[in-house]
Amino acid sequence: MNARSNSFAHAAQRGLTLIEMLVALVIGLVVVLAVTSVVTLGEARKRSTTSTNDMNQSGSYAVYMIDRLLRSAGSGFAQTGTRGMFGCRLSAARSVSGAATTILPRTASAFPAPFDTLLGGSGAAAAGNLRLAPFLIAKGASGASDTLVVMGGNAAAGDVPRRIRSGIPGNDNLRLDNTIGLRNGDIGLVSREGTTDCLIEQVSSTNTELATAGNEVLGMGGRYFTSTGATTSLATLAADGTALFSTLGNVGANNLQFQLLGVDANRTLVAYDLLRAAGTGSDEGTDASAMQALADGVVALYAVYGVDTDSNGVVDTWIDPAATGYAIGTLMLAPDTMRHIVAARVALVMKSSLFEKEPVTPSSLTIFSDLPTDRQRTLTIATADQNFRYRVIDTTIPLRNMLLLPFP
Repeated sequence: MNARSNSFAHAAQRGLTLIEMLVALVIGLVVVLAVTSVVTLGEARKRSTTSTNDMNQSGSYAVYMIDRLLRSAGSGFAQTGTRGMFGCRLSAARSVSGAATTILPRTASAFPAPFDTLLGGSGAAAAGNLRLAPFLIAKGASGASDTLVVMGGNAAAGDVPRRIRSGIPGNDNLRLDNTIGLRNGDIGLVSREGTTDCLIEQVSSTNTELATAGNEVLGMGGRYFTSTGATTSLATLAADGTALFSTLGNVGANNLQFQLLGVDANRTLVAYDLLRAAGTGSDEGTDASAMQALADGVVALYAVYGVDTDSNGVVDTWIDPAATGYAIGTLMLAPDTMRHIVAARVALVMKSSLFEKEPVTPSSLTIFSDLPTDRQRTLTIATADQNFRYRVIDTTIPLRNMLLLPFP
């Protein structure tokens, strides 16, 4: 009897009681919940960090692109800009499939969005009267993004204008002092001091002709050729022997930059090529082919002018692009004011793609907060967007070609 009792006791000790199972289950659940919480929190932070890094990388690239453009603003013409070039009205025609289309001045229609309000947009008296300038800012209305206008080139003979002695029969040839350094496909600007228009023309001469010793005739033609501007003609400009031909770049080298920069409705920094050089087939030379996306996640772009008031090569003050004398329509016509702009301060507002659980951004962001109030900008953040992270990238960019200008 005692042996049988002992065997039952040993059998009972080999199992688990219900209480022990419940305790083990609770402990297991706690561990699972803790691990799940850690994994979930880690994944959320990973997504937030990844989204922030993507925003930072996109912003850094956007700033790099703007910096590269602005540092070269005015290349090819800045040093001779005061000789009838700064502020001249650009006239250009582009040939597509043998048919020439006037692309500047653009008076028939506005530029495509987001540049459709530049200079008043379509139908305004000055809508298409874009003037030659290294760098311009068109301030956006009611807190909207600004538009940057950047012009320049990188020709081998840049900043060395050639005097046009005369035209020769045919109205598509110019007689220069010499054609040394020029080559087929070069884009140049024909200007004359005191004349409103300046014409963008393309060299259409064989390289053999240009290399011939003593050659003085420069043939015009190719993709970019206009015999008549808005108020004058190529023949008239060349007639009195005082006009200049300034090389800006070459179509084949892709070294011209006549660009508009802005932010579109899809939060993308875009550039528009004023010369509409890109595209093939039915897309050649169109507004669609001229528009290029540079970086995404950009909510707004703001800029102010850095002005050297005492001609010592140092920025003395920052001026809002809507200040008296600096609105784009006024500044384009003021070469003396233009030459004192030696830097730009540009701010990009970036937005992450991740929606956070809690609001992480205030209802408004103040741009250029260290400047006087009249130069600051305010970006209002909608309630629904306050759960996204924002970052303001503020950079100062010198305009090297303007810093090299001699002052009287």
